[in-house]
This record gives sequence, structure tokens and C-alpha cells, in this order.
Amino acid sequence: MEQPTHQDDQEPQTGGSDAEDTRPYIVGIGGAGRAGSSTEKALAITLKAVEDLGARTELFGGEQLSKLPLYDPTGGGVRTPEELAFIAAVRRADGFVIGTPAYHGGVAGVVKNALDLLEETAKDPRPYMDGRAVGLVVTAYGWQATGVTLTSMRSITHALRGWPTPVALTLNATGGLFDENGRFKDGRFEETARLIATQIMHFTSAGQSSRSTATAT
Repeated sequence: MEQPTHQDDQEPQTGGSDAEDTRPYIVGIGGAGRAGSSTEKALAITLKAVEDLGARTELFGGEQLSKLPLYDPTGGGVRTPEELAFIAAVRRADGFVIGTPAYHGGVAGVVKNALDLLEETAKDPRPYMDGRAVGLVVTAYGWQATGVTLTSMRSITHALRGWPTPVALTLNATGGLFDENGRFKDGRFEETARLIATQIMHFTSAGQSSRSTATAT
């Protein structure tokens, strides 16, 4: 799994920039305001399941998202290197996995701020997350908050013109989610992550085939 990188005085480069690599490029977005949160770990497990099916992945976790300035629609005409790297990755992506903790029944601020930044793609030929599959991961201390926040995330995904996968991963963190090796204690969560990965890849493959057919005609 690749981490976002950029170099000064150059357009930020991401894992999706290799024109010779035809594997689907799936971008993970999410976490809390720190590295290594439960949400980020669950997101990474889901991205690994996508990799196992043949995709390239890149994770923008809590540490990266917390470096994004509060979104300003005007921007003063200037975006930070971190913002440019994130926008470039989204533009190249073939699909997404978004993960958020449920804070007071809503989406974490660092995640929502990153999604707000996608307004920079509004005038693109393929704006926002248009036509791409979006897997969703929600963690909370209690089941009620996971359901409420998942509903919100599905609505946000629709607003961004993305296609939420039919299956999502909701996790009640009470009592702990992971073993000493960083895997889910409950194997059913691993199965759900693999199912989300399968749905993302199926949708991505269908979309690529459709675009190829349209181009050929």
C-alpha cells in the first residue's frame, strides 16, 4: 500500500501516476486526527483486501488528512502541496474506500474536510467521485452511532456522484477490535472487508469495460 508523496516545485505524484500500470487504482480516505486509529486500521485491512484482488491502493490516513487546511472555497488561488496531492489522487482514482469514526452521530471533521476539498474537481469532466464505487467503513463505541453515521456517509457519497457498495463495514469498538497482530478479532469483519473489496473490483471492472466499449464505438 502506497503512502502519499510529493516533491517541492513539482506537481504532486501519487500511486496512480504510472501510465504503464493498468491495475485499478483505489484510494483510501479516512481515520481520526492521528495515525493508527481503529478506523484507519480497519480501512487499511479493507484496502489490503482490494490489493489481494489485483488493485493498486493508496491510503490518505489520519496523519495526512490532519495536515489539510480547513477547506476554503476561495483558496486564495493557492493550494498546499498536501491538498494538491490529495486532489490529484482523487482525479486518478478508479474507486474509493472511505472510513470514519462516528463522532456524536456524525462524520469526523478531518474526513469531512477532505471530502469538502473535492469541490476543486467540480468542473472536471469526471467531477467528485462520479461513476466510481465507494466502500464505506464506520467505527463507533456502540452500534447506534455506526448506523446513523453510515446513513450519512451513503448520502455524502451520493452527493459526490459516487456509488456506495451494497455492503459496508460497521464496527463497534467497545471491547477492542484487533488482536496482537493487527487483525480483526472477529473473522466476520474480515469477511465483510473482502466482500466490499470484491464489490469495488466488480464495479470498477464493469465501468472500465463500459468506457472501453464507448470509446471503440
